[in-house]
Amino acid sequence: MTPTLWTERLQLRGWRDDDKPTYAALNADPEVMAHFPSTLTAAQSGEMVDRFVAGWEQRGYGLWAVEVRESGRFIGFVGLSSPTWQTSFTPCIEVGWRLSKSAWGHGYAPEAARVALTWGFEHLDPPRGEFVSFTTVANTNSQRVMEKLGMRHDPADDFDHPMLPDWAGRRHVLFRIDRATFEPSVS
Repeated sequence: MTPTLWTERLQLRGWRDDDKPTYAALNADPEVMAHFPSTLTAAQSGEMVDRFVAGWEQRGYGLWAVEVRESGRFIGFVGLSSPTWQTSFTPCIEVGWRLSKSAWGHGYAPEAARVALTWGFEHLDPPRGEFVSFTTVANTNSQRVMEKLGMRHDPADDFDHPMLPDWAGRRHVLFRIDRATFEPSVS
């Protein structure tokens, strides 16, 4: 079962079937998906939601649906996942997010990611005692979120995404945070 987390402005909760159309619209937006190889179809987005739900059941952690508390509006996901591919820093647990364009610029991503990391450090034992986050070299907005979370970047950790060998955006930056340097949320 997916635990519900709260911040001052957001609710992180389990996924519902009625999230699927809004999530599909988010994944069909070329601006939201600018740092991914392509947009996604409604069917692909629905399958992702089903995998998110199954991930919670299988691993006991995963990606939360995020909504704005004041309006109840679904704005995307934030949470914890484990890449299935192999590279120098796997196995690992990643903190990640994908929010609708209308949710950008409000500080929602770091607010939600901080409470997700707080939950992660309280309930999980991540490999090497740290959580990671990664994105394309060009995705400076997500890199700023990582910095706001207190994550650190070492250029020696940057990597070519092994699942995207022919994609122009395959070069990724890697950020890390461990328990000693993380400042938990107080919400």
